[in-house]
Amino acid sequence: MSDNELGLFLRTRREAVTPAQVGLPTGARRRTPGLRRAELATLAGVSVEYVTRLEQGRDRRPSPQVLSALADALRLAPSERIHLHRLTKSVDSGFTCMGDAVPPREVRPAVRAILDQLEPAPAVIVNRLTEVLAHTDGYHRLMAPTGLFDSTPANLARHVFTDARARTAYPDWSHQADHLVATLKQGPFRKDVHIAALADELTITAGPEFTDRVDTVPSLPTATGITRFTHPEAGHLRLAYEILDLSADDDQHLIIHLPADEPTAAAMDTLTGRRPGALRAV
Repeated sequence: MSDNELGLFLRTRREAVTPAQVGLPTGARRRTPGLRRAELATLAGVSVEYVTRLEQGRDRRPSPQVLSALADALRLAPSERIHLHRLTKSVDSGFTCMGDAVPPREVRPAVRAILDQLEPAPAVIVNRLTEVLAHTDGYHRLMAPTGLFDSTPANLARHVFTDARARTAYPDWSHQADHLVATLKQGPFRKDVHIAALADELTITAGPEFTDRVDTVPSLPTATGITRFTHPEAGHLRLAYEILDLSADDDQHLIIHLPADEPTAAAMDTLTGRRPGALRAV
């Protein structure tokens, strides 16, 4: 992890909560849309000095009672609360559950069978390096024009940060880049020698576009959302994605894309050559 991942997470979540969400007045001279440190301190029942120490990394082991109070004040979702707990437990531990284990690149037959059942939806299996291990034909039709499969193994992070075609494919490129950095950081990050090697590579090939995000993007990628995508044949698409974790032994993720609106559903039907309605908007 980066040097102060706990402080980064608390600060970004504080800035994401609006005063209205917690029943506070907005005020005319507010410089940030989120909560001030003093407001979070009041809501959590701690001192503003202590919130400052946590965010600056001068205190990295808050008590369970303080963590609970902060989580309540920040309106954290269950996944965010779990992540907050893990951040405090992993500080300076020197332990990584992955050790030096090579990221698995073999996909179990049962998982491949699941992919087959997902056709024609774009779906892909990736490991913790964001390497593409298996995919549906629908995913290949969607991503091949972007150049993702021009190198072997195909790697989502490397592609987004180093291939200019990715900036055309993703109108919200910056959001996609944030998501991939969060994905790489969600484990031990540089304590994992394999992710560290990829991070070193991207530090050189992508420069500040990558390194600035390592310092500012929390290590908690969103598991669901909507991605805007531009395809040379299907045009502008809005794709809803779901990221599902496979078993811990697999150490892999299944990412499924579905049309987020009717125009995208119609465009995807044309792309797959299927009858109208083969891919339904969610």
